[in-house]
Amino acid sequence: MHSTSPTHRTVRSLSVIAAVTAAGLMLAGCSSSGSGGSSADATLQVGSIYEPQNLDNTAGGGQGVTEVLNGNVYEALYKLGDDGKVTPLLASKYTTSDDGLTYTFTLRKGVKFHSGDELTSKDVKYSIEKVLAPKSQSARKSDLQVVKSIETPSADTVVVHLKQRSISFVYNLSYVWIIDHTAKNLKTTEDGTGPYTVQSWKHGSAITLQRFKDYWGDAPKTDTVVFNYYKDATAENNALQSGQLDIVTSEQSPDALSQFENNSQFKVNDGNSTTKLLLAFNDKVKPFDNTGVRVAITEAINRKALLKSIWNGYGKVTGSMVPPTDPWYENLSSVYPYDVSKAKSDLAAAGYPNGFSFTLDTPNYDPHPAAAQFIKAALAKIGVTVTINIITPDEWYTKVYQNHDFVATMQEHVNDRDVTWYGNPDFYWGYDNPQVTSLIDQAEQSTTTAQQTAKLKQANEIIVKDAASDWLYLYPQIVVAKSTVKGYPVNGLNSQFYVYDITKG
Repeated sequence: MHSTSPTHRTVRSLSVIAAVTAAGLMLAGCSSSGSGGSSADATLQVGSIYEPQNLDNTAGGGQGVTEVLNGNVYEALYKLGDDGKVTPLLASKYTTSDDGLTYTFTLRKGVKFHSGDELTSKDVKYSIEKVLAPKSQSARKSDLQVVKSIETPSADTVVVHLKQRSISFVYNLSYVWIIDHTAKNLKTTEDGTGPYTVQSWKHGSAITLQRFKDYWGDAPKTDTVVFNYYKDATAENNALQSGQLDIVTSEQSPDALSQFENNSQFKVNDGNSTTKLLLAFNDKVKPFDNTGVRVAITEAINRKALLKSIWNGYGKVTGSMVPPTDPWYENLSSVYPYDVSKAKSDLAAAGYPNGFSFTLDTPNYDPHPAAAQFIKAALAKIGVTVTINIITPDEWYTKVYQNHDFVATMQEHVNDRDVTWYGNPDFYWGYDNPQVTSLIDQAEQSTTTAQQTAKLKQANEIIVKDAASDWLYLYPQIVVAKSTVKGYPVNGLNSQFYVYDITKG
């Protein structure tokens, strides 16, 4: 397994769901709460199509585990806000050594896990090491490889020694859930410090969160939150329209939005996403080891038309891996604009005047199949024949990500600040430019954000010029809610969805 696992959107196949028992799994031993009359005693009904594969974000839980558990059930030393800023959470403060290689964290006092155990430095050490473990599938595993050692001189003090300076270290800690070091069976149970416990999980149906009465911070504003899972957007929208749901975390059917946009009982929010849809080439195999070929393919695909066909005006074409919420964002969509004539010319100059054929490994859930058909039709105009191979998420992970057994694939990546993965030649797409790797390393060892930003802008411009991938578009983040529901997040940063401030009117 490679050191960095992409966090991507995963809709569970029916066969996977059927293989898991449908019985509710009691996790936290808390009592149920009715809908109640006031918001504080209410039950919030949330709709999502991203059910977790398991409850462990280091074991391939998928986008859904982040959406339901991050910040709600599990907390980190630092919190990534809906505005993209990082603030202290379980850490009350930290200091750094003059050389930037030693971080000393002081833990917040009075924090209890859902099991009743008190938070100590042992739990922090365990949690960081869990992310770095050989079998970990954490999206930030490679970023935390900079950790050299961890000491716990007292119950409320954690000392982390780094191999080299890392300007993103505190930011990356916002991804590390702090877990009770004595906890077991984390794929099916939880022991976090968050404002909610997991009361039950009815596989294929719903996860119910219950207010944690011993939470160290402000009590969540709603007693019970139910994440209801749907296999398609139509069923989810019908449930919202009929009053079964209060809010949908991420609308996946833009054609259905008019029923909510034109109804005062609902509010449609168009937020900022960090999810990029990629046509990812295997840059180490023919013909995509040829930069000219990658450039021609990029020029042959009308990304704006694709976005409109899939999202009907929502979303953005940015031309790179960097979303607008990243500090080093630049709109680079004009570097290789849509131009069929130029694409044909560039393909011929790259040594393929008569085109070529390749297989596109495509995940089986929306919007990949439709986008793949669009790409197939577009590339036929320049003499390139595409065979679409539909695969499941599990097959994609093994075939593409682990084994690199592909020529080209489609996938979406939800993380922010993940352009740095192009600095790893061993990543699944095989992009290898020593100048880019060096710039990304220099950026991480910067002493100021301005230095980091300048280096990453320079690296990203080279990546785009090399057409390392074709970044088709940035997903929209469309949250639809009843107009009486307030306090929910509207941006889809890394798929997190904090529910503790949400109220029902």
